[in-house]
Amino acid sequence: MAAAPQAEQPSTAGYAAFTHRDFRYHAGFRFFTGVAMQIQNVGVGWYLYSETKSAWVLGFAGLVAFFPSLVFALFTGHVADNFNRRIVVSIAFLACSVSALLLTVMTAVEISSIWPVYFCMVLTSAGRSFGNPAANAITPMLVPRAHFANAVTWYSSSMQLATISGPAIGGLLYVFGPVAVFGTAAVCFLLGALSELLIRTKLRPEGKKRDPVSLESLSAGLRFIWSKSEVFGALTLDLVAVLFGGATALLPMVAQDILHVDAFGMGLLRSAPAVGAIGMAVALAYFPLRRKVGKTLLLTVAAYGLATIAFGLSTSFGLSLAFLAAMGAANSISVVIRHTMVQIETPDEMRGRVAAVNSIFTGTSNDLGDFEAGATAALFGVGPAIVLGGVATICCAGLWGHLFPALRDRDTLLGGKG
Repeated sequence: MAAAPQAEQPSTAGYAAFTHRDFRYHAGFRFFTGVAMQIQNVGVGWYLYSETKSAWVLGFAGLVAFFPSLVFALFTGHVADNFNRRIVVSIAFLACSVSALLLTVMTAVEISSIWPVYFCMVLTSAGRSFGNPAANAITPMLVPRAHFANAVTWYSSSMQLATISGPAIGGLLYVFGPVAVFGTAAVCFLLGALSELLIRTKLRPEGKKRDPVSLESLSAGLRFIWSKSEVFGALTLDLVAVLFGGATALLPMVAQDILHVDAFGMGLLRSAPAVGAIGMAVALAYFPLRRKVGKTLLLTVAAYGLATIAFGLSTSFGLSLAFLAAMGAANSISVVIRHTMVQIETPDEMRGRVAAVNSIFTGTSNDLGDFEAGATAALFGVGPAIVLGGVATICCAGLWGHLFPALRDRDTLLGGKG
């Protein structure tokens, strides 16, 4: 692989996307909402397991969050493609702020039932279902095509930075009780919604008529992805990898029962994957992927599974942090490849609907993965559940290489075989 000499690279190449004002606001939105989501996740997970000591309760939390994403998925894409995406995102995450505020009130009055907590998770999931497809569809409209891969890297880095800081903040705040945790999450969701309102780039083509709601319109994104073998393979690989390899739902159990650390320790565990991810994302911003991206994707998914196995076997807090960071670094490469492929190959008028289908494969797989992890841990124990998930992830990476040869042989992010 022939790379251009470093001396020929512009000194600001790594910051190309950040030279665009509205992209900075958009990245700020992703940071604030990411921090809010991580703080809330730490609070909900620690609260539910502390109250019940049940792996099933943790798993059911993922199942509860999954259903709104599935029910609204295709419709949210239609909304993103036919209404002002900036307004859609702001309203959606304002709903998330309301959900966090309800959690604040519920824990302040010390409710005895966990069902109201599940209701708030449904509301948050519904808000994210509408907000994320519109937000993902906005990104390509804020920077020139030449800077788009760089924008994906930095947009992902904003999220990873939030994923580093959010759990640690949530764990620290839990010292003051769940009211402080959920109240802070509500404020951060609100700041994210306001950041998106500051964008001034026109986000809807002038004169574009709204498509009528129809089965054909709602399913257009699914048909488009189905027609793109490489994109479909990448998205389904992410789905199965997260479904089997996701261990984050079990972190309250790992923290309390295996590593014997407090809520702040669990916050550090949740932050560790993002530490690895943002380090890798920064490296990719300066040394972008140029060749053999298909094989790179398959290898990084396998590496993610291997790190998951190591984490499941660990009884050391320090080693557990290191293995989680390795999982995050591998996942960061996968995210850049997958998101760039999807956005580059999708026409603007379909980006919302395609992003909605993308959410089915990626976002909801996290929720289903939480349920699968909780159920498996309830049956076999937390350590074996994590190890089995890692083994399944490695097997899926090998299988997908055979099922999707076009994905395996893809050479560059813009397309082509090696």
